[in-house]
Amino acid sequence: VQLQASGGGLVQAGGSLRLSCAASNIFSIAVMGWYRQAPGKQRELVADITSSGRTKFADSVKDRFTISRDNAKNTVYLQMNSLKPDDTAVYYCNIDRIYWGQGTLVTVSS
Repeated sequence: VQLQASGGGLVQAGGSLRLSCAASNIFSIAVMGWYRQAPGKQRELVADITSSGRTKFADSVKDRFTISRDNAKNTVYLQMNSLKPDDTAVYYCNIDRIYWGQGTLVTVSS
């Protein structure tokens, strides 16, 4: 299984970014998600989505982030709005809570 993430970058507080992660060499995926790890902190779940569309979000990103997936493309998206400096982290996509992408850095400046 290979995961290719993209979309990170530098943005000012209040701005938006969209992360994408495409999975290959896998037939079906139950859960697709995004985690993040800030310097000196543990990796934490940001959001995930099941194959039926059920979603789960960290309290800190509810009402600001949305997660979606394209099952035909095995791709998961994370739309991040109203970004805050506390959202600065390396974001990792995850498949079925087993496979990890390489991480993409999101930096939010104040």
